[in-house]
Amino acid sequence: MGGEVISLLGTWMQMLAQGWVVTALTMYGGSLADRLDKRGILIATQIVQAALAVAVGWLVATHQVQIFHIVIAGMLLGISTAFEMPAASALVPELVGREQLSAAIAVDRSIFHATRLGGPALGGWVIGQYGTALAFYLNALTFVALIAALLTLHPRPRGTDEEERERQSGMREGWRHVRGDRPTFTMILLLASSTVCISPFFMILMPLYSRHVLHIPAGQHGLLMASSGIGAFIGSLWLLSIRRQNRNAWLRAAVAMIVVAMCGLAAAQTLAHAIVAMIALTLGTSTLFGLANTIVQERAPDPLRGRVSAIAGLSFFGMLPFAGLLITEFADLAGLRSAMAAGGLCYGVIAALVLRRFRRCTAEASPLR
Repeated sequence: MGGEVISLLGTWMQMLAQGWVVTALTMYGGSLADRLDKRGILIATQIVQAALAVAVGWLVATHQVQIFHIVIAGMLLGISTAFEMPAASALVPELVGREQLSAAIAVDRSIFHATRLGGPALGGWVIGQYGTALAFYLNALTFVALIAALLTLHPRPRGTDEEERERQSGMREGWRHVRGDRPTFTMILLLASSTVCISPFFMILMPLYSRHVLHIPAGQHGLLMASSGIGAFIGSLWLLSIRRQNRNAWLRAAVAMIVVAMCGLAAAQTLAHAIVAMIALTLGTSTLFGLANTIVQERAPDPLRGRVSAIAGLSFFGMLPFAGLLITEFADLAGLRSAMAAGGLCYGVIAALVLRRFRRCTAEASPLR
C-alpha cells in the first residue's frame, strides 16, 4: 500500500509539472499566434504530431517500445498542443464573419465530437484486425489530410499599422483585454469553475466510478463513456439553434442540467441510470463551453485573438491537472458519490453567481466591440 501511495504521488507530481510547463508554453503560443500566420503554426504542429504517431507506430511494430518512449511522446505532444490550441481557436474567426462565428464554432465542435464517437470504435477495430502499429500509422495519415486542407487557405492579410503593432505586443495586452472586458472575464470564470468542479469527475475518475460505485465490467464502462460523446455531439449541434438574445437563458439551463446530472450520477444504482445522467451532463457541458467560447471569441479584438484564446484555453487545460489532484483527494476522503454531489452543488452556486454578474455586465456593455 505504501509503495502504491508513493507511486501515485509521483504520478501527480509529474502531471502538475507537465501542466505547469504546458501553461507557460500556451501563453507563448498565444502570443505567437497573433504575431505569425496561424496557418503556418498549425501546419508545423500537425507535422510534429504526424511524426510522433509514425515514430511510436514504428517502435510498436518493431517491438522496441518502452514506457519512457510513451512518456517522451506524450510530453512532445503536449508541447505541440500548447502551440496548436490558441492558433486553431483564433483561426476560425478569421475564416468567417462575426455574424457567422457562432455557427462556425458549433460546426467545429460537432465535427470534433462526431470523431470522438467514431474514432475509438474505428481504432478498436483496426487494432483487433491489424495490430496497434497500423492504428498509429493511420493516425499519422489523417494529419496529412489536415495539412493539405490548411495549405489551401490564404495567409492572413496584413492589417493596419496600428493592428500590426498591437500584434507584436506582449501577453500583458491579452490579460488587459480579459480583465477589462467584463463579459469575457465572466465567461472565463465560468469555464474555470466548470474545470475545477465538474471536469475531473468525467475525465479522470470515471474508471473508478464504474469499478467501485457501479461495479460494472470494462465493456459496460466503455458503453458509459461512449454515451458521453453522444451528449456532447447533441449539445454542439444544439448551439446552431441558439439565438444571441437567448444565450443568458441557455447558459442558465446548461448549468442547471449539469448540476442535476452530477447529482444523478452520484445517486445512480444501475448502468442505465448512469448513462442517462452522463448524456445529460455532457449535453450541458458542451452547450455551456460552446456558448462561453463563442462569446469570448466574438468580443476578442482581432490582433489579440490568439492571446485571448490562450487565456481561455488555460481555464481548462491549465487548471485540469490541479483540479484533478484536488478532486481526487476530496473523493478519497468523502467517497466518490458524496464528492460528485458536492462538486455539482458547489458548481451550481458558483455558476449562479457568475451568471448573475454576466447578466448585469451584458445589460451595460455593447454586444460586440
